[in-house]
Amino acid sequence: METANITQTPISLSEHVHTILKRQIMKGELPPGHRMIVLDIAREFSVSQAPVREALERLKQEGLIIGKTNKGSVVSEITAKEIRDIYELRQLVEGHALRGMMKQMTEHDIDALQQIVDGMRAAVDKGDPFQLVEMDMDFHGYFYKRCGNELFLDIWSKIRMKIMRFITVTNKDHKGYSLPDSHTEILELIKTGNIELTEEKLIRGFDFYKQYTN
Repeated sequence: METANITQTPISLSEHVHTILKRQIMKGELPPGHRMIVLDIAREFSVSQAPVREALERLKQEGLIIGKTNKGSVVSEITAKEIRDIYELRQLVEGHALRGMMKQMTEHDIDALQQIVDGMRAAVDKGDPFQLVEMDMDFHGYFYKRCGNELFLDIWSKIRMKIMRFITVTNKDHKGYSLPDSHTEILELIKTGNIELTEEKLIRGFDFYKQYTN
């Protein structure tokens, strides 16, 4: 588990606390149902209660913790059905987001996606699975940002964190560069401009995660 000691001056104490707690939740170190007691967290981080409360409020807004009667704040659950529903939604929506982006993409878009893939490889080299998943989400999120449909982007903003949390736990099944390699394949198809083939490759990739929801 990551240490809670502050070894360098962060942007803010609440940002520091939020970042560490978020990683611990995403990696499963703080499991669903775990009570987030302000006083205990403040003692662990050697800070006052104010930045802890700010950090917990952000985690609530992100859906990572919820309020429970007689228990206070606890780490939220994430169920197989919830993930199955999300991936069914992605199969319906993400292909359309990809199409929208590809119809108006420029060299800048290609460069931006390439930088993300390069970042994924760098995360593998550093042995940072959390950053790898963040870059994975940046890659897919780019379609939603550039497709020209604000509603699609709103949908992505609502499901991104749940997908990250799920993939962070299951990502152990992606060995070495398999994840950046699979995204490189998608990027190479994007470069060809073949929308149908790229969409087929993208949607087919979601099948990997369905094994965890059956």
